[in-house]
Amino acid sequence: MEGRRARPRPFEPGAVMAVLRGKGLGLEIALGGRDFEDVLAELQSKLAERPGFYAGSPATAALGHSSLSNEQLERLRGVLHGHGIALEALSGGLDLEPLATAAGLRFMVLDDGGEELARRRALRPKREVQLSDAARSLVADFDGARADIADRRKRGEASVRRAIIAQPQPAVNLHIEPSAPGTLYHVGTLRGGQALSHVGNIVVIGDVNPGAELVASGDIVVFGALRGVAHAGAQGDASARVHAIELAPTQLRIAAFIAADAGDRVRTPIHPETACVHDDRIAIFPRGRAPS
Repeated sequence: MEGRRARPRPFEPGAVMAVLRGKGLGLEIALGGRDFEDVLAELQSKLAERPGFYAGSPATAALGHSSLSNEQLERLRGVLHGHGIALEALSGGLDLEPLATAAGLRFMVLDDGGEELARRRALRPKREVQLSDAARSLVADFDGARADIADRRKRGEASVRRAIIAQPQPAVNLHIEPSAPGTLYHVGTLRGGQALSHVGNIVVIGDVNPGAELVASGDIVVFGALRGVAHAGAQGDASARVHAIELAPTQLRIAAFIAADAGDRVRTPIHPETACVHDDRIAIFPRGRAPS
């Protein structure tokens, strides 16, 4: 009858279609609408043309609206197994599902516009939705609230009781602890005319050439030669220090103290040094010997 799909039918001669085709990550064996013996012969011929080519591939037998017997299914699996192909699934009408289940294969319902799926869902038993005791109590609470609102409106009152506004509480004085200054890292040589300034410490991985300037509120550390201007403790911290692999600045400042001749010293060999304020003047000590 027009508008209804025919029931699954046995294999019979029909339109010619490709019996073996790639689909996704596996193979699809098209069996629908054709005589099984013809399909099996054509499948064997195609596999023999390229022996070993499909070995290791999973396969799905697509039957459409055709049916298949247990004996035919086993013959099909035997042909595929002989070429290293594993039959993993059947696709077709719902009548094939028991066959697939018994053979340990996955089953996929034929995509026919949702007709089979709708019929399958219609056969499922209807489940009656039952409310729990907690849910029923909520329904009663909502019904009571609606009745209370209606009564209030009849009396000319507001639908909802006015909230009681609490007396304002005295504000709590919060003390914000200032965060410690961070450290500015600079990788590379500072050439004449270049300058770095930072609230906190400054660390330079490289040389500071004459004409370059470093200004920090904390310490200054130079992993290289310091031959420019360095001002540590620029906001008045006399405990700040200047460290360098080669300490030969054109001008050295710590807080309000100035040492303008720090680079004129003769040092052989060059070794790491530390400059700090000691006895109300800037003093330079070998690394590890500066007073604490």
